[in-house]
Amino acid sequence: MRATDNETTDAARPGPVAWVLLLPIKLYRKAISPFLPPACRFYPSCSAYAVEALTRHGAGRGGYLAARRLLRCGPWTPPGRDPVPETFSWRRRRPETPIEE
Repeated sequence: MRATDNETTDAARPGPVAWVLLLPIKLYRKAISPFLPPACRFYPSCSAYAVEALTRHGAGRGGYLAARRLLRCGPWTPPGRDPVPETFSWRRRRPETPIEE
């Protein structure tokens, strides 16, 4: 198996700590979110972003990305498209395309 195949397989499967962090998010999405009106300022929603970040980047880096996204969720930040970055960076890169496209 080549290294790129292994990286692809590992990226699709969260580690044990990330899996534990995903449990409350999945509980929120199943039990609480259906009863609330959709009000997220970003696409994808914050919970979908957190699931993808934890699955793609693991517990430490993915948790950092999810927390950083939650801190941006407020009236002081313009809404729009904010996908999970392909490669991890401590600095936030502004998305190129607005949500209206």
